[in-house]
Amino acid sequence: MNLEIMFEKYAELIIDCALKVKKDDILVIRSPIESAELARAMAKKAYELGAKKVKIDYRDEKFSRLRFNYESEEILSDIQKFEVDKENYFIDNKAKYLSITGGNPYNLKGIDSKKIIAANAASGKAFKDFSEKLMANYTSWCVIGAAMPSWAKIVFPDLSEEEGTEKLWEEIFYSMRLFDENPKKSMEIHVNNLKKYSDFLNSHNFKYLYYKSKKGTDLKVQLPENYIFNGSSEKNSYGEEFIANVPSEEVFSLPHKYGVNGIIYNTKPLNNGGSLIDDFYLKFKDGKVIEFDAKKGYEELKGILESDEGSKRLGEVALVPFDSPISNRNILFYNTLYDENASCHFALGKAYPTCIRNGEDLDPKNYDKIGINDSIVHVDFMVGDESTEIIGEDYNGNKIQIFKNGNFAID
Repeated sequence: MNLEIMFEKYAELIIDCALKVKKDDILVIRSPIESAELARAMAKKAYELGAKKVKIDYRDEKFSRLRFNYESEEILSDIQKFEVDKENYFIDNKAKYLSITGGNPYNLKGIDSKKIIAANAASGKAFKDFSEKLMANYTSWCVIGAAMPSWAKIVFPDLSEEEGTEKLWEEIFYSMRLFDENPKKSMEIHVNNLKKYSDFLNSHNFKYLYYKSKKGTDLKVQLPENYIFNGSSEKNSYGEEFIANVPSEEVFSLPHKYGVNGIIYNTKPLNNGGSLIDDFYLKFKDGKVIEFDAKKGYEELKGILESDEGSKRLGEVALVPFDSPISNRNILFYNTLYDENASCHFALGKAYPTCIRNGEDLDPKNYDKIGINDSIVHVDFMVGDESTEIIGEDYNGNKIQIFKNGNFAID
């Protein structure tokens, strides 16, 4: 496999098709330092399409571990003003954002969880205005994956580092249909298929969704009035379409922040900033987590729930068929971008205001009365499997089976 050629195809699909970079655009790329070659391929394609500026911000997971190991909680929580100003500058100038994800899911294993929790909370508060604009689709953004040896070693422990990394690249390319004869056409067809599901869910004006599964999930989820289920294609504030996640197999909306009751069990591990959380459940009453437990990562889960008042409530409901390209590979990626696209999932914390009709124009002060949850965090966790059943109920009490045996039961 010639990675240079595949990176060119990757860049064309993402920069041209997902982000639709055009003349005089600004592009900000966030990338692991190990993925510099891919980041440069993305930048080159953006320049070729007329971008006037590309900014690459590199992350180094090994240095990140050093920081958390040696720096105090106080220092880790001190977010400098120039860092916030930089992000605000770019988003205020309508820069488009590309985030490349990858890395060792156990990178922060053994680090004092109090440091991680404090640093995440401080970052969430400092960048709250920026995050609100991004989640309201003020500008276009996209999250993609890149294979790294430290990640591949976890996903494919029986392969050598070289073999595992190449295998992980293959799975990443497969998940986004990059091996198809015409990947851009395949993406267009896929986006249209997801739109059919979102149109069905929106046209039926459901009031409740009822979840059940063999793990013990028994959850009633109220949807707010004027909810919108989105497919993978969305629009930014100036009317341009973009695709926020590649790959994407989900249609998603938001639950009413006070309307979730029952219990939900996770079906895949949650990688939260280098810490794994698994075998956990959340029990809700009137939208709020009133009880929880985790066999792995209890303190990390507790830290998420204690980030602020909104982190104890749900901000996203996403439907993903069990019979999907990623799920069918039967690979646990230990990475939310991929695992969430193999499973129905929810998110604790902030909701996407674009999931309410005209929500992008709402004043955050009015979120609460509409039922939109607000928080400094947004943490996806996976709850779907082959036994997942979801029934929708409209305002007249009519019920329709939406999911059966883990897949959509609607035409």
